[in-house]
Amino acid sequence: MKQFIFFIGILLAAFITVAQPCVSIVTPQLSENTRKDFEQKLSVAKTEYEKDTLNADAIIWYGRRTAYLGGYMKAIDIFSRGISIHPGDARLYRHRGHRYITVRCFDKAIADFKKAAALIKDKPDEVEPDGLPNAKNIPTSTLQSNIWYHLGLAYFLKGEYEKAESAYFNGLAVSKNDDMYVAMANWLHITLLMQVKLEQADSVFNTISRTPQLIENTDYNTVLYFYVHRPAVNEIDRYTNAVLMRTVKEQDTMSVSAATIYFGAGYYAWLRGMPEKANLFLEKAIATNQWSSFGYIAAETYLKKWKK
Repeated sequence: MKQFIFFIGILLAAFITVAQPCVSIVTPQLSENTRKDFEQKLSVAKTEYEKDTLNADAIIWYGRRTAYLGGYMKAIDIFSRGISIHPGDARLYRHRGHRYITVRCFDKAIADFKKAAALIKDKPDEVEPDGLPNAKNIPTSTLQSNIWYHLGLAYFLKGEYEKAESAYFNGLAVSKNDDMYVAMANWLHITLLMQVKLEQADSVFNTISRTPQLIENTDYNTVLYFYVHRPAVNEIDRYTNAVLMRTVKEQDTMSVSAATIYFGAGYYAWLRGMPEKANLFLEKAIATNQWSSFGYIAAETYLKKWKK
């Protein structure tokens, strides 16, 4: 039976169209130590996969580790092979959808996350193990929260704000710790602001703890307070620089954190009716070269929208 299933899996995989990126891919700039660490972990994941190519966990980790080194399309193909074998496993759609966002194939990402959302309906949630652990090595997200989070983001990037709003509200309902809640609330907050739903945006902010216990999403909390502080037009540059120096680790203005904050500042400037200032902040987000980060992707996407 196992040999038969293996044969079917290989046969299905043969009919899968090799995925193509929607933009030219930029590989991550990694330090030598980080690259060696990622390569070693990928080697382990590949070995585990080769021991049992039908094992869903092994497939997922092989795909995730491949993506961390910039092999985004290969990772998508790995997840696609996994889906051909395990079409009912929401995790595979969740991870493939993430990498479709990375390569800017937003429609494909949405299709994957909608499928994943259907598969998790009426099922218990589960903690999602971290591939890139935080400082305390404590996972802060779950399968369901990640599905809704990424679906909301894909809709936001497409400019489909009502659908993004719905996804994020679903995500808030399953966000059981401050880290995931703040991340979800940040994107929901700016989605509501874009729709001029100011009272709802304020209501979302007011649900957040004033002393959140955050391990990894301090950047999103900073952006939320940026909007609530409402710096005046002539304060935006000073306020943004002050926030960066206070929030960004080692004041690294080329980090993922910097990309997140620059996008937040740019989006705020645009909402305040300052398109030129907004574009400058988005260009700073892109200058970080954090190509796969959501702050970068959002900045890149909206810079194109606003310059049309």
